[in-house]
Amino acid sequence: MSDTGKTEKKANPAKSFLSGGFGGICTVISGHPLDTIKVRLQTMPRTAPGEAPMYKGTFDCAAKTIKNEGFLGLYKGMSAPIVGVAPIFALCFAGYALGKRVQQTEGNTKLNGRQVFVAGSFSGLLSTIITAPGERIKCLLQIQQASKGAEKKYNGMLDCASKLYKEGGLRSIYKGSCATLLRDLPANGVYFLAYEWIQETAKKRSGSDNVSLAVTLFAGGSAGIGYWLVGMPADVLKSRLQTAPEGTYKSGIRSVFKELMVKDGPLALYRGITPIMIRAFPANAACFFGIELANKFFDRFFPNF
Repeated sequence: MSDTGKTEKKANPAKSFLSGGFGGICTVISGHPLDTIKVRLQTMPRTAPGEAPMYKGTFDCAAKTIKNEGFLGLYKGMSAPIVGVAPIFALCFAGYALGKRVQQTEGNTKLNGRQVFVAGSFSGLLSTIITAPGERIKCLLQIQQASKGAEKKYNGMLDCASKLYKEGGLRSIYKGSCATLLRDLPANGVYFLAYEWIQETAKKRSGSDNVSLAVTLFAGGSAGIGYWLVGMPADVLKSRLQTAPEGTYKSGIRSVFKELMVKDGPLALYRGITPIMIRAFPANAACFFGIELANKFFDRFFPNF
C-alpha cells in the first residue's frame, strides 16, 4: 500500500459515481446465475432426519433449477439488481472516492492501508440506502420456485416492492438493513484495500504508474474473493432474515444467528460459499474492467473531469 506523503490525483466522487455504475452492470451480467444458486442454498428449508436435502450442493442446485425452470431460472430476480446496481455501485465507488478525498487533507496525498480501509467501509455505509431494499427484493424473487399449478406470489420486481410496502411499509422493504451494514462495512473495506494493494504492488515492481489489463482483472477478482471471505457470514444471516415470513425472527439478526448456531452450527455461516467464490473472481474482475474502461473514456474525452 502506498506510503503517506506520496501524491496521487485527488479522488473525484462524481467521476467514480459514473464509472462505478458501469462497472456494476458488468458485475451483474457476469455473476447473477451463481448469486441465485448462493441464495437458494442459503435459504433452503431444513430437512427431517434421514430426509434428502432440497439441494446437495452447488451443481445439484444449478441442475435442478435449469431442469425445472429453464436456463433463465438462474437469472431470476435479476431485474432488481440490474435496475439498482448502477446506483448501488455508483454510490459505493462515489462513497469510496469521497472517503479518500476527506482524508486527503494535504493536497493530493496518497493514503495508507488503514485509510483505504476506512474509505472502503464508508462506501458500504453510503450504498446501503439502495443495497438493502434491492437485496430484499432480489432474494425473495430468487427463492420463488416455479412449479406447475402453483401461483407465484411476486410477479417481478415492482410487484414484489408494492406487496412488501402494503404488508409493512418502508420498514418491510428495508428489512435486513442492519445485516447489510454488518456485511458491507468490513467487507467493502477489505474489497478496496485488496484492489489498491495489488495495483500498487504491480506498479512498484514494474516501475510504472500504468498496469496491464491482466493485473487489473487479477486485482478486481482478488478483491471480490476478499470481500466474500469477510462478508459471507453476515450475508447468510441477511438472506435468511430477508426471506423469512414476517414475525419469524422477533429480534432480527440476533434471532437468526442464535437459531442458526443451535440448529445448524457455525459452518452454516458459510453456506453457499462455493457458488459465491466461483462467481466472485470473474464478476469482480468484470466490475473493475468496466470501471477502468469508463475511466479511460473520461480521461480521453473529458480530461478535466
